[in-house]
Amino acid sequence: MTGNTMAAHRGSEGPAPPIWLQGSFRLLFTGGALWALVVVVLWVGALGGAWTLPTAMDPLAWHQHEMLFGYLGAVIAGFLSAAIPNWTGRPVMTGWPVAAFVGLWAAARLALLFSTVVPPLLAAMLDVGFLLVLFGYAARQIFAARNRNKPILIVLLLLAAACGIDHAAALGMTADPAIGVRAGFALIVTLIALIGGRIIPAFTRNWLTRQGRTDKLPVMANRFDYAVIAVTALTLAAWVLAPDARPVAWLLLVSGALHAVRLARWSGLSALTDALVFVLHVSYAWLPVGLLLLGAAVLWPAAVPLSSAMHALGAGAMAAMTLAVMTRATRGHTGRPLEADGATVLIYALVNLGALLRVTAPFLPLDYMLAIRVAGGLWSGAFLLFVLIYGRMALQRPPGSPA
Repeated sequence: MTGNTMAAHRGSEGPAPPIWLQGSFRLLFTGGALWALVVVVLWVGALGGAWTLPTAMDPLAWHQHEMLFGYLGAVIAGFLSAAIPNWTGRPVMTGWPVAAFVGLWAAARLALLFSTVVPPLLAAMLDVGFLLVLFGYAARQIFAARNRNKPILIVLLLLAAACGIDHAAALGMTADPAIGVRAGFALIVTLIALIGGRIIPAFTRNWLTRQGRTDKLPVMANRFDYAVIAVTALTLAAWVLAPDARPVAWLLLVSGALHAVRLARWSGLSALTDALVFVLHVSYAWLPVGLLLLGAAVLWPAAVPLSSAMHALGAGAMAAMTLAVMTRATRGHTGRPLEADGATVLIYALVNLGALLRVTAPFLPLDYMLAIRVAGGLWSGAFLLFVLIYGRMALQRPPGSPA
């Protein structure tokens, strides 16, 4: 049990809730990873004609929506539920509120999957409602503590709006059917740039300092980083509104190059021997790769498929970064050592290899569907291992801990 969780129970009557209700990150990380695995398996099977999905949404639209707002929504909620008490000093959410919160997320997932039976409007209300509840929780905690992390609230509110727009697009209420997905992608990429730029150089600096290696410490956030984030946010906003505009494509190329420079300033190779730190650098590397491919896909569509660019950002940057953060956070918040064992390294290897194969599939001298199936298998294997290993860590007490 973490210090914040223990503080939440001091002076309360009755026994503490079961371990799996002590912080919503436990169920949300585990459930989110399991859902990502289910979504990929269902989508690859539907793509190959093995079955028909029971959703009223177009299967590709459902796949994109669930990875963005279903899986990533759970991870963001889990991350914030663990981080906000550390930011604010306020108690961890425990007990029945955790069950209700996670239950709302699960209900939204099932309602969308079976939206040929469940009214699509009800599914949309549950889905957007989860993100609005998350916004409400975060706003209450951050404002009560007068914490400086208020900008995260803007991202959460915009993410809920993007989710609603994507539902409206699925119901034929928007002229551009993909605008909600693009908005979701833009927000998540911006979030990775913001949070990644904070934690990656900090964790790298801390590790190198503990090793006594202070000769080449990473450059911490400065005006260059703020400028890169500002340029990226404006570029992505323009891409959401005008995805095929050539000036926007050139801005995407510039943004990708700037993020590559930013990453090079963080001394990633110096942390090669610590997988928990080094994987953050590898995961962030997918962001400039994805932005560069996205710009190239607009300028030279015959040479660079849009799907490769989107999967570099989705299957690469978003999936690899979230697994890197979830493994580290689960270890830290359950009192386990911040060390990557062989199984953890395998998780990192599988998700990155799966993303690499999916991004390069159109260019390889292989059957395209075979390449997608293998990529999906590798990628799904990472999430299966996370559920089996880190789900157990999250939902059980560490050996030797008091009951």
